[in-house]
Amino acid sequence: MARKKLLLFDIDGTLLLTGRAGEHALRVALQERFGVEDDLSGISFAGSTDGAIVRQMFEANAIPHTPENVADLLDGYVHHLALELPRREGCVLPGIVELLEALHGREDCVLGLLTGNIEKGAELKLSHYGVWDFFEFGAFADDHFDRNKLGPVAHSRAVEKHGSSFEAEDVYVIGDTPRDIDCARAAGFVAVAIATGSYGKDELASHKPDFLFEDLSDTRAVLTALFEE
Repeated sequence: MARKKLLLFDIDGTLLLTGRAGEHALRVALQERFGVEDDLSGISFAGSTDGAIVRQMFEANAIPHTPENVADLLDGYVHHLALELPRREGCVLPGIVELLEALHGREDCVLGLLTGNIEKGAELKLSHYGVWDFFEFGAFADDHFDRNKLGPVAHSRAVEKHGSSFEAEDVYVIGDTPRDIDCARAAGFVAVAIATGSYGKDELASHKPDFLFEDLSDTRAVLTALFEE
């Protein structure tokens, strides 16, 4: 029997766009819970985990980085994210539903998430756009604020659920930023870069991913490349 591949997807900029619903929810939560107004223009979002973003927000506004403060801000974030998603003009990115349907029907691969979102935020976003049920597990910002630590977490959960070893060369990290590429490299996995977020194809190419796509709209071409069909 052929070895199974483990495909780990990023969310924002890779699977979908939310019209910056998350950023707005964080701004409102910061003002509501801590009385601080900040447009967050100095915060690095692309490829960051929610935990890393919160650290930046607290440092920029001299708020103590305590577990209680983190929990308070993220509780507010989840509350406002649920309200904000229906108000924003977001979308599932081209070809994503078709690709996920094709992958979901295969016996030679397993789908998971490797995302900087906390799990509640990931579920809200993916459920709103109708693609949450494609993924049975994942690694999230709840697991670690450092994205490069999330690859082994996702891998161990896949092994636990499927009883397969998933060799490193069979694990694909799919994302839209250089940080996704770095995350794959940190775990010894295959880096698949998609130029559907805030980084163009040339910039992503400079980080030397194993695969690089403009987008995932051509399902057959993606399957042919990843599965060598």
